[in-house]
Amino acid sequence: MKVSRGLWEGFAATTGHDTGFRRTGLLFAASDEKTLGEYQHWVTGAKDCGVHAELLTPSQTKAALCSAKDGWSGAIYCEEDGMAEPSIAPLAVAKAARDLGVSFHQECAARGVEKAAGRISAVVTERGVIKTDAAVVAGGAWSSMFCASLGLRLPQAGVNATAMRVTSESKMVDRPIATPTFCLRPRFDGGYTLALSGRGTLDLAPRGLLYARQFLPTYLRRRKGLKVRIGSAFFRGPGALSRWSLDEASPFESVRILDPGPDMTLVSAALASVIDAYPALKGVRIANAWGGVIDSTPDAIPVISSVSRIPGLFLSTGYSGHGFGLGLGAGRLMADLVANDSPIVDPYAFRYSRFFDGTALGGPSGM
Repeated sequence: MKVSRGLWEGFAATTGHDTGFRRTGLLFAASDEKTLGEYQHWVTGAKDCGVHAELLTPSQTKAALCSAKDGWSGAIYCEEDGMAEPSIAPLAVAKAARDLGVSFHQECAARGVEKAAGRISAVVTERGVIKTDAAVVAGGAWSSMFCASLGLRLPQAGVNATAMRVTSESKMVDRPIATPTFCLRPRFDGGYTLALSGRGTLDLAPRGLLYARQFLPTYLRRRKGLKVRIGSAFFRGPGALSRWSLDEASPFESVRILDPGPDMTLVSAALASVIDAYPALKGVRIANAWGGVIDSTPDAIPVISSVSRIPGLFLSTGYSGHGFGLGLGAGRLMADLVANDSPIVDPYAFRYSRFFDGTALGGPSGM
């Protein structure tokens, strides 16, 4: 978090490309004492890591939220945090990478890898072979399937989430906020991005069932916010069981873009939650909505790691909904590992082997 925040803040000055980052502060509100206790634990742990955050009183929370609603138990407020703009940040990062000589190959699926003497020697794509002695699997929800084709187990599950853009004649907030029912952030275009907290749809699929035991603590904690269904994703998608050879089309070519679409019941519920918190709002409406897939690990901690069984193979996946914010720091750590440089942070917590070395994964924290 600390590394990413610094990189976001200095990105435009360093590269000449604007990500839309601005320091706004970030607030997590609690509506019960149990959640507030979890927040206190998080604040203490963050302080030990050099991240400053403060606990707000109920009255301070109400004022910070600009909400007329009572019932807030308190909040975490991180004054030094901020936000970038997703509509422009990825292009800014791509331009900065291109300035350094990086080449991009879109609409070109990686089907697998070749090995020589047990280590990576090439990546095989649908358009040809790229010789290399190092390859990073950063396939998001598809990473587990890709790893399986190499004989590697990667516990990962995908949850379909819904978000939307809303407009209002009245100002709602001037910083990103998260409450027990919804998350809201102001946008460059004058609107707000809105989503329901902890809500989504879990598509049952064979690959997910393989790792059901490891995900059980997470599921039990979050089941109230999850819909569970069996649909086409059981046979076609990241959770399906697929085999292919390197000279034939892969599943990554048959589904180019993983776009599950929004859940309109969640759209309606999110709007109702905002109106409940801000009853004086005028003209609030939904401009558009979209869906996406969150690639999660059992402990909600990403994998940023080498793979000892296949020298030259690295994993960067499982960001569990935090990939955008952590992306710059995670990219720097991954680059350090690939180049065998001193890592910018201790990579131990992100090691791939934790899933199989007896580490007690538990479930995700309250944050």
